[in-house]
Amino acid sequence: MSLMSVTEVAEYLGVQEIRVERLERESLLLSREKDAEGKPLFDKADVEKYKEFAERLGGI
Repeated sequence: MSLMSVTEVAEYLGVQEIRVERLERESLLLSREKDAEGKPLFDKADVEKYKEFAERLGGI
């Protein structure tokens, strides 16, 4: 399992970091752990699945 930070996920999805935090808060993108600062860390496979699903629905 490869973990991605909020910043990395935002860059990968092409959105702002606040959007990634909102997706996590709304349980649309589940975090696996928290970093030392308490920010969520996401599994890379989950992020890739979310991106594919969101694109099928018409965009992120």
